[in-house]
Amino acid sequence: MSDNRIRIFDTTLRDGEQAPGCSMTLREKLRVAGALSELNVDIIEAGFPAASPGDFESVKEIADRNFGPTICGLARCNPEDIRKVYDAVKGADNHRIHVFVATSAIHREHKLKMAKEEIIRSAVGAVAMARELVDDVEFSPEDASRTELGYLAEVVTAAIEAGATTVNIPDTVGYTVPAEFDELFRYLVDNVPNIDDATLSVHCHNDLGMAVANSLAAVSAGARQIECTINGIGERAGNCSLEEAVMAIKTRAEFFGLETGIDTTRLYPTSRLVSNITGMHPPRNKAIVGENAFAHEAGIHQHGMLQHASTYEIMRPEDVGIAKSNLVLGKHSGRHAFRDRLVELGFALDEFETNRAFQEFKKLADKKKDIYDGDLEAIVMNAGGASSGPWTLKSLEVQTHTDEPATAAITLIGEDGNEVSDSAHGDGPVAAAFQALEQVTGVELVLKNFELHSASIGEDAQGEVTVTVEYDGQSFRGRGASVDIVEAGTRACLEVMNRILRRGPRGATDPGDGESTRATI
Repeated sequence: MSDNRIRIFDTTLRDGEQAPGCSMTLREKLRVAGALSELNVDIIEAGFPAASPGDFESVKEIADRNFGPTICGLARCNPEDIRKVYDAVKGADNHRIHVFVATSAIHREHKLKMAKEEIIRSAVGAVAMARELVDDVEFSPEDASRTELGYLAEVVTAAIEAGATTVNIPDTVGYTVPAEFDELFRYLVDNVPNIDDATLSVHCHNDLGMAVANSLAAVSAGARQIECTINGIGERAGNCSLEEAVMAIKTRAEFFGLETGIDTTRLYPTSRLVSNITGMHPPRNKAIVGENAFAHEAGIHQHGMLQHASTYEIMRPEDVGIAKSNLVLGKHSGRHAFRDRLVELGFALDEFETNRAFQEFKKLADKKKDIYDGDLEAIVMNAGGASSGPWTLKSLEVQTHTDEPATAAITLIGEDGNEVSDSAHGDGPVAAAFQALEQVTGVELVLKNFELHSASIGEDAQGEVTVTVEYDGQSFRGRGASVDIVEAGTRACLEVMNRILRRGPRGATDPGDGESTRATI
């Protein structure tokens, strides 16, 4: 690999999933991993196998599928964590063990209560053990940006001597600024004698809004791997945004003199997939993938665009996978046109999933004249939710009157084909529908958040609803879509209820359901 090639290390499935409300099921993680493979990332950090049995199983399943990129798992510097990562990732043709330990004075004193020498011994022992199991080992000194430079150089030197092939320098709490981070990387390049024996990597958080800028500063100073997430999701204010870092390097190639292997035409479809799965939609003004990223309203800008696009666009929408024409299908469109458009949008569905999504498309086409890309995405993302039993929504009827409680009558179809109906009152139509669902299914939830997002444009646009609920001390998220927002919310709630009923007693969770132990670098 040439020295001007930047490896893209995607940690959406590990660090990104740690954002509150962003936990994913196994099926969702597999879908994201497939999209990341099509995006052509170099490394997928699939999770933290020691965090929970679910995390272990999801990392193992992703590795065993052999999507193409190197599959990596995170481990603390202890033998049990390292063995679990190895057992999880060994099924992939290319696999990596990523070990970390905190090095800053703040972490040494208040979290680890370990002396400098103890931390170095711990790092060396962990790297050496991992290197006995695999050829590709990454080491991260957590909170590196707040670690004394001399000590940081000492730790990095020891880790490389022990066998680390990649050394990652994390700005764990988003504290540094570009000029300072540039100096840190140049210091390591000048003061770590064996620095050429490993790839330098950078991992930045966005607490001060500088994760991308700090990552690019590190790259300019010698880093050749960027750790990032789709849409910049992650703990607190998030991580370095993959699409922003990649497009900065591509758009300003004459400045950086660098390149990545990313297929940038897959950026927008991957962004949409992750936002639909997590329920965290990028702000309209989000760079690269936001709805306004290629929109021009000011008259002078529109005039310039009509003369030549480069007057106000430094990249083309097509470069990031945004189609020039968004209006695609109607009620008379056939199955082949439907399937072809889904492929263009980045969805790889099997025959069963395609048929189910096509049925939902036809139902929607009877309700609205024009079907947009956003409508198709909503159909695909929600076709496998509440319909995956044990309960399926057959009908919903809602009555509301000013200054009176709302009433919802609901009919569900069980796995045995029997229909069960019930009705309930509530402060509003959504509350009434949720109460009716609880009466039929026997699952009582505590609603924590109800988020509505328009899937496309126009008065007849589908509403995408994401609900976050609490059940038995665990947090769950569900999604639903419909031109009727009450029905969308009902479908989102039913998706969660079905997931809870499918998993059985607590402890028998599907990989990715609920919350698990977290680790951050």
